[in-house]
Amino acid sequence: MMVHYLPEVSRLFYCHSSSRVIHLFFAGVVLSSCSLSFADEAARRPNIVFLMTDDQRWDSFGCYGRPEFETHHIDRLAENGVIFDNAYYAVSICMPSRVTMMTGRYLSSHRVGFTAPYDKTLSQNDFANSYPALLKQAGYRTGFIGKFGFSVTKDGERPSYLKKNDYDIQKQVGDVFDFYADEFGTHTYGGAAFWPANDEGLQQIYSDGGRKMLARTYRNGKAMMRFLDTQSKDQPFCLSVSFYAVKPGHFDSSDVGKFKSRQFSVPENWVEGPNERLPKVVAENARGYQMHIDRTSTPVQYQRLVRAFAAQGYSVDQQVGLLMDKLERTGMLDNTIVIFTSDNGRFHGSHGLYDKALLYEESMKAPLIVFDGRTKAPERGRRERGLVSSVDMAPTILSLAGITPPANMQGFDFTTVLNQTQDMSTWQDAVFMENLFLVGMVNASRKGDGVAANQNLIKSNKSYRSHGVRTNRWKYFVYYEHDPVIEELYDMSRDPLERDNLVDNPEHAGVLNELRQKTKALYSEIVNHRIE
Repeated sequence: MMVHYLPEVSRLFYCHSSSRVIHLFFAGVVLSSCSLSFADEAARRPNIVFLMTDDQRWDSFGCYGRPEFETHHIDRLAENGVIFDNAYYAVSICMPSRVTMMTGRYLSSHRVGFTAPYDKTLSQNDFANSYPALLKQAGYRTGFIGKFGFSVTKDGERPSYLKKNDYDIQKQVGDVFDFYADEFGTHTYGGAAFWPANDEGLQQIYSDGGRKMLARTYRNGKAMMRFLDTQSKDQPFCLSVSFYAVKPGHFDSSDVGKFKSRQFSVPENWVEGPNERLPKVVAENARGYQMHIDRTSTPVQYQRLVRAFAAQGYSVDQQVGLLMDKLERTGMLDNTIVIFTSDNGRFHGSHGLYDKALLYEESMKAPLIVFDGRTKAPERGRRERGLVSSVDMAPTILSLAGITPPANMQGFDFTTVLNQTQDMSTWQDAVFMENLFLVGMVNASRKGDGVAANQNLIKSNKSYRSHGVRTNRWKYFVYYEHDPVIEELYDMSRDPLERDNLVDNPEHAGVLNELRQKTKALYSEIVNHRIE
C-alpha cells in the first residue's frame, strides 16, 4: 500500500499493492524458517516519528473542534489515523513530562523535575531503559531534534537544571542518538549541541546565517528533513522531534500576520479578572493565578496571546506537512508510524489561571494522534475514547517496533487499542495524574537546599501538590499536603468545564470515596514499583 500525502491538496489519495505484507518482529527472535537478509528484516520493522510540541493545549486544533487555528496538515494526519479523545498527561509540566514519555515512568518514580525533593537528573541507568536507548539497542537509527529538556548524568543528582560549564550532553547520550540537534539546551546542565559534527547540512541549518533566515520551528523542520535525507533504506529509524513552539510568541513571529485581525473563540470557563472560586492555597501560591492577571485576564490580553500561539501552531503544522510529503515522496510513508502530541496543556485564562501543572482539564488533557502508514485505507480515520496516559507512550512505541517493554516501565502498551483488538472492558478504567511543582520551591531547589525549604513550605500550609484520577466520567484530585486536605470532584459528563465541585454533595459520597481509594491504590503501586 502506498499513501500519497500531498500538502497542497485537501485529502489523501491511496493506491493499493496487494503484494506487500508488513510483519512486526520481536527483538531477539531467530528466523529459522526463511532466508531473509538482515536488511530485509530491518526494512520490515516500522519507522517511528514522535512529534511533540511545547505547551500546546489540546483544543488548539481543527480536529479537536477549533478550525480557527488552521492546523490543516495535523488535521489530515488525524483524518487518516487514530485521534484520541481521552488522552491525559501523567504530569503536566515540561521537564518531568518529557522524562515520563521517554521512560514510561511517573514523576513520583523517576523524580526528575524542577523542585525538591523531585529535582533530580536522570541517571545513565534509567536513560538506558528509555524508548530511544532500547530502539538503538535493537538496531534502529535514532535521532533527536529540538528541546531535549532534561539532564542525564552518571547517577541521579540534585538539583536538576543548573548550568554546568563542563557538562557535555554528547558524552551522556551520544551513544543513544546517531543524530542530535538542540540549539538552546533548555533546562539541561549544558547548552546547544549538534552531531554528527561533520554533517554539513546540519552545520548550515544552525549557522549564524541559518538562524537569521529561519525562525526556530523552521530550523527544526530543516533538521528533520536533513535526518531523512541521510537515512538509509536498509535500517529502520526512530526520530523524536520536540518543537520549542508553542511558547509565547517572540520566536516564530513571521507567521503572526496571518492571525493579526482574527477574533478567536473564548472558552466558557475563561475568567475575566481574578477567580475568587479557586482554592485559597492555589490563588495565594500557584504562579498561574498572578500570571493570568498579568497576561490573559482581559479580552484584549486573551486575543493578543492566542494569536501568537496560533501563529506558532501554524508554523508547526507546516513542518508536519513537509514531513508527510517527504515520507511519501521517498517511499517511506507506508512503513512509518507518526505520533503527534504535546508535553503539557496550558490554561490561558480558563479557571482564571495561566500556566499549567494543576490538574484541571485544560492543563491535563493531551492532544494525541497516531498515524500508521501500514494500516489499510478502510481502517483509517477513527476517534478513540479509551483512556490513555502519557506514561503509556514509551511502552507503546517499543511495542510498535516489536520490542517487549521492560518491567521498569509503569505505563501500559496501547497498541491493542490502536488496532482494535483490545477488550475495552478490561482496559484501564482510570489514569493517574499528579502535580509536584511548587513555584515557592524553585529558588531553594536551585541553591541545593530545597529539602529543608520543602518541609517549611508544607508546615506553613502553602503546598498545593496534588494527585488524583480521571475516569471516563469522573475527575477527582486532592491537595494532599494541605491541612486539612482539599478535594475536588467533577462529573465530566455533565460538567466538562469543571465549574461545579461536588465534593460536599452527599449524593456523590460513594463515588468520592471510591475515587479516593483508587487514587491511594494507584499512588502506592507507583511509588512501590520495583525499578532495577
